[in-house]
Amino acid sequence: YHPAPLHLFSSLDRDITLAFIRTFPTPAQASRVTTRRMGGFTGRHGYSGRQKPETLIARMQPHLLSASEGTVAGKALAAKAFTEQLALLNTHLRAHDKRLGELLDMHPDTPIFTSFPGIGPVTAGVLISEMGEQRSRFPSAPSLLAETGLAPVTKASGRTRQVRFRYAANRRMRHAIDWWMFVAVREDPWSADIYEHARAAGQPHHRALRGLGARWCRIL
Repeated sequence: YHPAPLHLFSSLDRDITLAFIRTFPTPAQASRVTTRRMGGFTGRHGYSGRQKPETLIARMQPHLLSASEGTVAGKALAAKAFTEQLALLNTHLRAHDKRLGELLDMHPDTPIFTSFPGIGPVTAGVLISEMGEQRSRFPSAPSLLAETGLAPVTKASGRTRQVRFRYAANRRMRHAIDWWMFVAVREDPWSADIYEHARAAGQPHHRALRGLGARWCRIL
């Protein structure tokens, strides 16, 4: 009923997007926003983008829809309620991020993990907590690869030999490494080169990420 706010800022869950929906919950209200009013709104909410107020208005205009009065009233009420819930969730997420940062600052292994391209605070926290501080738990790279599911399972019987995906693994670690590789491919040229070579050789996306993950885990 009101897609225009989705085209103003970078994402729906940003505080400024939620504030815009609360302030202008209907297409009719949004259509009356002037350049001056948009400038005041972005200023009050600490808009960090580089778009001028007139550009934001022009971006919004093609998406101002019309619907029956009853439909708009009901949808607007629900939209405002959802924005309040999401705003509260954003507050909680910021508190969790702050606490995670404090805990990482106290851990001696944090500099090791965060020195790798693609590892942010959340991924570092998962890997540190799942790997633990007992170094003897993973005495070699193959033991870590097996735990994370990056080492395939080989089944052999007589003349038959099959190499299969390892399903029995620490899924939290596997998911964290998968996300680590997803980011590393975009931020690190070496990772991107290995991934692209794997894809060019015919490997599917997730197989290529696992192969890259195995390389980084050996280094780790």
